[in-house]
Amino acid sequence: MVNKVILIGYVGAEPEVRALETGNKMAKLRVATTERIYNAATGEKREHTDWHTVVLWRGQADFAERYIRKGAQIYVEGKIRSREWMEEATGNKRYAVEILSEEVRLLGGGRRNEGALGDDRRQEARKGGVEEGVPELSKDASDLPF
Repeated sequence: MVNKVILIGYVGAEPEVRALETGNKMAKLRVATTERIYNAATGEKREHTDWHTVVLWRGQADFAERYIRKGAQIYVEGKIRSREWMEEATGNKRYAVEILSEEVRLLGGGRRNEGALGDDRRQEARKGGVEEGVPELSKDASDLPF
């Protein structure tokens, strides 16, 4: 049997990180994935966004605490876990479906992701319309390597 999930999405809130009594760390992320749907018959475009709870343990939780921020684009590989419990205060049965992360990576692109440069350095690097470390392309066709 196979239980495998791959998500690429945006983090919707700062990671919730907790240290358990055992000394292990765990973190929860809320990750949004958006599907763009086009109806050819009507020409209508719409988006559908799903929110996923991603659970990270130990070293991954440390990584999330240090580096993952709201708005970051991330890659998550893991498996789906469902659990249920009785709410003590009300006695109601509660359910949760979560992604148990086996691998998490920060991706460089994104609408709201700072990436490797902070806001101040990024604005500085954009002066003149060129990102820091990215060479200006020659307008002369004879300079092209192909």
